[in-house]
Amino acid sequence: MKRIFYLITLLLLVSPGCNQKANTYNYNGMTKVKLQDYNGAIDDYTKAIEINPEFSWAYNNRGYVKYLLQDYRGAIADYTKSIEIDPKLYEAYNNRGVTMGILQDFDGAIADYTKALEINPEFAGAYRNRGDILSTDSLKDYRRAITDYTKAIELSPEYAVTYNSRGCAKYLLQDYSGAIDDYNIALEINPEFAGAYYNRGIAKLHLGQINNGCLDLSKAGELGYAEAYEAIKEYCN
Repeated sequence: MKRIFYLITLLLLVSPGCNQKANTYNYNGMTKVKLQDYNGAIDDYTKAIEINPEFSWAYNNRGYVKYLLQDYRGAIADYTKSIEIDPKLYEAYNNRGVTMGILQDFDGAIADYTKALEINPEFAGAYRNRGDILSTDSLKDYRRAITDYTKAIELSPEYAVTYNSRGCAKYLLQDYSGAIDDYNIALEINPEFAGAYYNRGIAKLHLGQINNGCLDLSKAGELGYAEAYEAIKEYCN
C-alpha cells in the first residue's frame, strides 16, 4: 500500500530589528525557494547566517532547501544547529525527523517527532509524520500509528492524506471496512486523490466487492496511478 509520506514545515520568523538585513536575506531565500532557485536560496540563507550567526530560522530554512536538493546530511546539520540555538523550535525537530526518516534512522525520527510534540502538543504534522514512521515496513507498529493519525485528524481534520494514511494502517491490520471508511473521507475531501481510490479498490477486493473494487482501480488509473492497471490485470479481467 502506498502512502503520501512526510510533510515539512517551512516558516519565516523575523528576528529583532538590529538584524533587519539578515531578515531580508532570509525572506529573499524563501522567495527563491518558491521560484525553485534553490542554490540562490542557499546563498541568501548563508548570508543571513553570516550576518546573524544566531539566526535559528535561517539554519532551519537552509536545511529545508538542502533537503529538497537531497543533501540530507547537510540538512540534518543545519536543523541540528537551529535546535542548538533555539531548543524550543519544534519545527526544526519535525524537519530533522523527516530527514532522518528518509535516511531510515527511524528511532531518531521518532525521537525528534516526540520532542516536537513535547514542545507543541497541538502540532498535527508531527503526529502524522510519526504515524508514517511507525507504519513503515521496518517497524509495523500499526496500532500506535493509528493513534497518531487519529490525533492528527482531531487537530487538523482537513487533510485527506491523514485519513488515507490511517486507512492504510487499518488495512494492514486487516480492518478492511475501517480502512474503506477512511478512504471514503479522504475522497470526500479530495475527489482527485488517485492513491485513495487505489487503496479503497484493493480493500474492497479483500471484502469480495469485486465490481466496486475494480471501478475504484479504474478511477485511480484514470487519475494517473499507474499501478492500478497492474492490479486490474490481476483482479478484474
